[in-house]
Amino acid sequence: MKLRFSKVARKSSQILNLVLVFGFLIGGLVLSGYLFPQESMSLSGRARASDGDSIRIADQRIRLLGIDAPELDQTCLDSEGATWFCGQRARQRLAQLLGSGPVNCLFDVRDKFGRALAVCKVEGQDIGAIMVREGLAISYNDYPEQEAFARAGKLGIWSGEFVSPRAWRDGVRQHETSGNVFGRLWDWFTR
Repeated sequence: MKLRFSKVARKSSQILNLVLVFGFLIGGLVLSGYLFPQESMSLSGRARASDGDSIRIADQRIRLLGIDAPELDQTCLDSEGATWFCGQRARQRLAQLLGSGPVNCLFDVRDKFGRALAVCKVEGQDIGAIMVREGLAISYNDYPEQEAFARAGKLGIWSGEFVSPRAWRDGVRQHETSGNVFGRLWDWFTR
């Protein structure tokens, strides 16, 4: 019985050692990512707008990091309740910005669709910041001052009512929430 117990103990000890070695290896890899971050990659050149927050440079698809613009088919309401095509307007403005010169984008990662998640500049100006400041995109916490400026000035989508781009992609439309008190509260909290 004693011999059998020592074999089990030895096997358990070996398994524990393997688990510890793999744990240290994985921990080392994670730590090396923090100590030696991957260098940012860049994409530069003439770009074209796919929508209000996505561009292409040659065959590279790029999503502007930190913003969410209305979808191409999305509509919003202005201060008088009239419908306007906020998604189309966002793409038009982005195209106008891209037309002013070569674009330089820096990125570290790609999204689940293979797009580079990048901060892009044209003539030294951050395109995402401009889109948010003009009220043609919302900020994902990257541009709080620009969004506060647009809200205070009632610019772009902030001039009236809109469904967040995320909710629009999920199928919520303006007419479904504008007369519904709970829908309005939801829109207010998700903006």
